[in-house]
Amino acid sequence: MIQQLEYLIALARERHFGRAAEASGVTQPTLSAGIKQLEEMLGVLLVQRGSRFIGLTPEGERTLDWARRIVGDSRAMRQEITALQHGLTGRLRIAAIPTALAMVAAITTPYRARHPDVRFTILSQNSIQVLTLLENLEIDAGITYLDNEPLGRVNTVPLYQERYQLLTAPDAPLGDRDSVTWAEVAQVPLCLLTPDMQNRRIIEGLLRDAGGDPQPTLESNSVIVLFAHIRTGRWASVMPAKLAETLGLTDTIRAIPIVEPEAVHTIGLVVPVREPMTPQTAALVAEARRVAAVMQS
Repeated sequence: MIQQLEYLIALARERHFGRAAEASGVTQPTLSAGIKQLEEMLGVLLVQRGSRFIGLTPEGERTLDWARRIVGDSRAMRQEITALQHGLTGRLRIAAIPTALAMVAAITTPYRARHPDVRFTILSQNSIQVLTLLENLEIDAGITYLDNEPLGRVNTVPLYQERYQLLTAPDAPLGDRDSVTWAEVAQVPLCLLTPDMQNRRIIEGLLRDAGGDPQPTLESNSVIVLFAHIRTGRWASVMPAKLAETLGLTDTIRAIPIVEPEAVHTIGLVVPVREPMTPQTAALVAEARRVAAVMQS
């Protein structure tokens, strides 16, 4: 039954029988037969069928909720049994919003020192994608905003407070200031993350509240692209202070705190609500709490 539930999760995620089968590593007839078997076992229709995938029935949506729990618990059980025999092994999958990527190493490095047989996959995703991947069991944990948009059913570990700075050249407008206001920043041409990023939505909201009309001269879904442009001394941006500190400043960049008002948002670890946690996730939460204690001290 576990295999059939995994097929249902894949189909709900991909919304296409062929792609779901490919993601599951089986043929399309095998996946379709597995879904049919699940429907026969439960005695209900789970999938609305036509010439293509239409969607799940109400019963299918409810079954999907249970499937995620059951499959997640099944994976947790296998991991725990393996950990009892061999210690922590396998792969830990983490997705982080772009502005938090630079600090992921603060958690993964000490984690690997304690558990050297664990491998990592780190993905850059926007905040909505982080939660979607977590819900679909495609990642084990995420690092995202905790206080700006609904998180759903997750456990959280606050890591640090995100505060914002204007990154600009010393000889650019406002470049010689010790601090600037959001109203002043609203007058500066900026390069920013793309609109699908929560960081962009936060910054645009702050600029509009200050009377501005954000029209970035450049946008990208990569903070590395933004930072590379800022380093030329010909571009300006708004970035979290911790990100600017991690990337490192040069003679061509000043990081100027933005005040009036001082905007603060909490970045943290999110993991599925599951008891007991998988051993890998439990170790990650413990490491995140140690890191948070240092960051917040």
